Amino acid sequence: MHYRTLGDSDVEVSEVGFGAWTVGTDWWGDRTDEDAIGMLDHAFDRGITYFDTGDVYGHGRSEELVGEAFADRREEVTIATKVGYDFYNNPQAGHGELPKEMDPEYLRDAVERSLDRLDTDYVDVLQLHNADVEELTPEVLDVLDELESEGRIRARGLALGPSIGWLAEGDTAIAEGFDAVQLVWNLFEQEVGNHFLETIDELDAETSLIPRVPHSSGLLNEQVTPETELGEGDHRGFRPDAWYETGWEKLEAIRFLEREGARTMGQASIKWLLAHDAVATVTPTFRTTDDIDEWAGASDVPELSEEELDRVAELYATNFGIERDDGMDSLRSSVDGEDLREAGIDKQPAD
Repeated sequence: MHYRTLGDSDVEVSEVGFGAWTVGTDWWGDRTDEDAIGMLDHAFDRGITYFDTGDVYGHGRSEELVGEAFADRREEVTIATKVGYDFYNNPQAGHGELPKEMDPEYLRDAVERSLDRLDTDYVDVLQLHNADVEELTPEVLDVLDELESEGRIRARGLALGPSIGWLAEGDTAIAEGFDAVQLVWNLFEQEVGNHFLETIDELDAETSLIPRVPHSSGLLNEQVTPETELGEGDHRGFRPDAWYETGWEKLEAIRFLEREGARTMGQASIKWLLAHDAVATVTPTFRTTDDIDEWAGASDVPELSEEELDRVAELYATNFGIERDDGMDSLRSSVDGEDLREAGIDKQPAD
């Protein structure tokens, strides 16, 4: 495993991180607390030191499990959490989105509650969870400054979503000097990541990017194939059939990234993201210890060559040669915000 520094902080992260949204909830399969802690331990043994959780995951249970797993080795791991969803005063139905709360007083209280559950005096990276651009107010930024000066947090980030897009939010975080922006980014969904690379370059910013969903919801690691039947309640089931069908065609177009015995497609998907200097760590969705063994190893597999990177860029520019629609237009925010403007929503960065 190799390690990088987050933003302009002194926070070190493993190139492959553990998205702890998979523990503490049943959205990615049922597991006991013992199994969950076993996965966290296994990841640590494989060199993973960056663990990314959130207060809303299992309504605090994910944080509790992370805190329990690393109680006796706190200084050996980097813990990130997220605040901004008010699950304390609102019930959650299924996978529905809870009301957000970015009031400075609420955020400070939420951080203290997270620290209690994590059983720690500080969190290495605090991320605002899906904050809208209008919620990134001077008062919110002041709270982050205060928490950092008090030693309660070491770095600040913004976790974007749940939709693919949210460019104004990410641009604002980069302009405000956030240490990290977390986003959906992978070989098949590149537009948003490419946009933030341009923003970082234009502003000469130090902000790091943290890609999640590097395997495009199971396509790039081939855990979802034409023979797969997604179980009831599987969060990936919302995507239309056409998205999977075109995805399998794209997968065949990039088979050249595999190297038998040296680099799997799942590892190549992570390695492609790590080829971008702005990327600090990649957080795949681990479901099993086998996943951890394979994808943690991505840090050490052969680098993608310039020829491979150029070929990927050329394929993406032509939609991998696929002309038909993937059925996602109604679920995707456009990069330039045209759909948002037509809806009368102002999502541009504040001056």
